[in-house]
Amino acid sequence: MTEVIVVTSGKGGVGKTTSSASISTGLALHGHKTVVIDFDIGLRNLDLVMGCERRVVYDFINLINHECNLTQTLIKDRHKGVDDLYVLAASQTRDKDALTKEGVGEVIQMLKDDGFEYIVCDSPAGIEKGALLALYYADRAIVTTNPEVSSVRDSDRIIGMLQSKTLRAEKGEEPVTTSLLLTRYSAARSNNGEMMHVTDVDDVLGIPVIGVIPESKDILTASSTGDPVILNKDSDAGQAYDDTVRRILGEDLPLRFTEEKKGFFSKLFGR
Repeated sequence: MTEVIVVTSGKGGVGKTTSSASISTGLALHGHKTVVIDFDIGLRNLDLVMGCERRVVYDFINLINHECNLTQTLIKDRHKGVDDLYVLAASQTRDKDALTKEGVGEVIQMLKDDGFEYIVCDSPAGIEKGALLALYYADRAIVTTNPEVSSVRDSDRIIGMLQSKTLRAEKGEEPVTTSLLLTRYSAARSNNGEMMHVTDVDDVLGIPVIGVIPESKDILTASSTGDPVILNKDSDAGQAYDDTVRRILGEDLPLRFTEEKKGFFSKLFGR
């Protein structure tokens, strides 16, 4: 059984591609055959974050247009220990009108027939065509947001789209399983009132929180080197993404990194 997961948001720059890279890598690390698709036609960067930009020969649009086959298009991940992960890159030279509902559906079916257990769709921001097609075939949606009012407001709009603009909604089937991934979270700044607390975001959006990713310089380093941060076992952000993947797979884990870390003297004097 294949599950189609869309990583989406209403606002750009919240960490969707970083999250898609780490979630897909994590699923593969747990032994599941996984593919991650870049839906940001014309502005692709998933291949950079995954470290495979020099190996892109054919892309998503080539496959939709039958200019190549699935084997020619999929790029096998290069990271040690990640055996069953593949990348389907977006086109840099076409525009989003090259995407069609029928074409995307055909590719999704090809991947299902090829035995993929998870298809992760890295959505562009907003509610334009690429974003709507990224979520149309979803079984699960991970709504990615930063703990700031504008980002949360835009995410609420995406939740409405997930309830009404998917294939499941059109067929009257069970709704898309929707959960919240809170990125760039700083407990210290939240306590100081500089950003929303995780419980405030939860209250506004009303969907379960599947992960809280702490603000970390490790994420920028990982993106620059083409190594998803989940591979960094010493990083709080990497551990938080691993927790998120485990929750996707059904484990019941408490949320970490939601409280400010105490220094030595704070612990000593109980502050």
